Amino acid sequence: MDTRRKLAILADAARFDAPCARRLPGAPGESSVPDQGICHAIAADGRTVALLKVLLTNHCIHDCAYCVNRRSADVERARFTVTEIVRLTLDLFRQGVIEGLFLSSGVMRSADFTMEQLTDVARTLRRDHGFAGYIHLKAIPEASPELLTEAGKWVDRLSVNVELPTQRHLDAIAPGRRLVTITRAMDRIRDGIAEAHEAQRRSVRAPSFAPAGQVTQMVVGADDATDAQILGTSAALYERQRLRRVYYGSYVPIVGAGDAVPDAAPPAAREHRLYQADWLLRHYGFAVDELVPDDAPNLDLDLDPKLAWALRHRDAFPADLNRATRRELLRVPGLGRMAVERILTARRWRRLRTTDLLTLHVPVARVLPFVHAADPNPALRLLDAPDLRDRLVRPRDQLDLFAAAG
Repeated sequence: MDTRRKLAILADAARFDAPCARRLPGAPGESSVPDQGICHAIAADGRTVALLKVLLTNHCIHDCAYCVNRRSADVERARFTVTEIVRLTLDLFRQGVIEGLFLSSGVMRSADFTMEQLTDVARTLRRDHGFAGYIHLKAIPEASPELLTEAGKWVDRLSVNVELPTQRHLDAIAPGRRLVTITRAMDRIRDGIAEAHEAQRRSVRAPSFAPAGQVTQMVVGADDATDAQILGTSAALYERQRLRRVYYGSYVPIVGAGDAVPDAAPPAAREHRLYQADWLLRHYGFAVDELVPDDAPNLDLDLDPKLAWALRHRDAFPADLNRATRRELLRVPGLGRMAVERILTARRWRRLRTTDLLTLHVPVARVLPFVHAADPNPALRLLDAPDLRDRLVRPRDQLDLFAAAG
C-alpha cells in the first residue's frame, strides 16, 4: 500500500480526536501536498498552528463500541512505519504546509510496543532531524511508566484520552479499559511536567517534559452518562491531574456497532453546552453542582449554562454594577471576564449607569434584567417575570457552535 493510500485511511481514522478537530482546506493542484489530515490546533503560546493529524495505525486490540477503529470493525486497515511518518512529517513541514504533528494510534500487539513506536517517531524527528515543530503524542495509558517518561522528553504535549466518565461506563462499551490505569498514566505525565518545571527553575539548561501540558477527551452521547457525571470527572481531572483542557467529542454512529451504543448522534448543542459549562468551571468560579444540580443532571440545550443558573437563582440578583464583587459580576448573564474588568476599572472614577453597558459591547438586553445601576432600570421588573426565559432564550438552531482546538 502506498503512502498516499495509508494517509487517506489513517487521517480519516484520526478525525474523531477532538483536540485537533478543524481541517484546513487542501491544496488542489499540488500533487506533493495531501488534502487529508491537515488540521488546526492551539499551541502552548496560544498560536493557531497547522498540524498533520494522523494515526500510526488503525489496527487495535481493543473493541470499544464507540470507536470506528475497534477490533471488530469492518474497515480497511493500514499502518505507517516510523520511517514513513517521519518522512511525511518532514516533507510537509519543509513545504510550509504544516507546523507540527498530532500523532495517535490504535493499540497494535501490545501497549508497550505501540508506545515505543510512537516515541520513536518523536525521538527520530527531534534527535536525528532537528525537527523544531510542534509535536502532540496521544499516549497509550497501559504502557509502562518508563515509556511515558521517555516520550515526554521529545514532545510538546503528551496526553491520554479518558473517553468516558466512570468505570461503569467503560465496562459497558469499552471492555478492558481501566479508569485507574488511565489516571495513573495522567499522574505520571503530571509528575513529569512538575519535575521538569522545578528543574528548569534551578537551571535554564534542564530538559523540558511536555511543556504544553496534557489534555484529554471524553466521548459525549455514546452511553447513558449524564452531563453531571461528565463534568464531575472533568473537574476532578482539572484539580488532580492539572489538565490544560478537557475536550468533548460527540459520538458519531457507526454502522455495525451493535446495541451497546445509540443509533443516532446526540444533539450538536449538547457538546456546545458542555464546552460552555467547562469554561465556567475553569474561569468563572462555578461548581459542577451549581450547573448540573441533582434535580437537573443534564444541561439545558436551549440555554447557556450561566443563564440557566441565573434563572434558577433569581434571588441572587440584581447585581449592583457599582458595588458587586468580581465574582458576583461574573455570574451576571451576558457579562464576560473582559467586560467585568472594564466595569471594575470604570467604577473607580464614576458611578456607572445602564447606558454605560453599551460601550462594553455586551448583549444589553440579556444583562439588564439582572443588574442595578445608578440610574433607573425599567428592565429590572422582568427579573421576576414568568416569561423571562422565553424572552432571553435563543433558538437552538441559531447556536453559534464552535470547533474546539488544542
